[in-house]
Amino acid sequence: MAGFHIDRISEDIKREIVSIMRELKDPRIKGKLLTVVNVTVSSDLSYAKVYISAINGIEEAKTACKGLESAQGYIRRALGSNLHLRKAPELSFIPDNSIEKGIEIFEKLKDASDEN
Repeated sequence: MAGFHIDRISEDIKREIVSIMRELKDPRIKGKLLTVVNVTVSSDLSYAKVYISAINGIEEAKTACKGLESAQGYIRRALGSNLHLRKAPELSFIPDNSIEKGIEIFEKLKDASDEN
């Protein structure tokens, strides 16, 4: 039963981080095509890993993660107030290249279907 609670909190945090990212004014984040791929929360809800991916590649995701790390205090405060959490989890932002890999797979499938 506890797994459902953690999964729900993870999805709520993911949704809120996406909306908070739209409000940030850091040039490393603003105007970039970023996606929150996944959020994993520890069992005691004190730590959360946020996986960030960018359409333009892993390097852009790395710079965006640096910008998000610098805005971590603001994001934690907004998460705590928006989700009414007793304690907002400590966030760590991890660059992810899953969108880039997905585009590569799509291109390979498209080329294979064109050959047939």
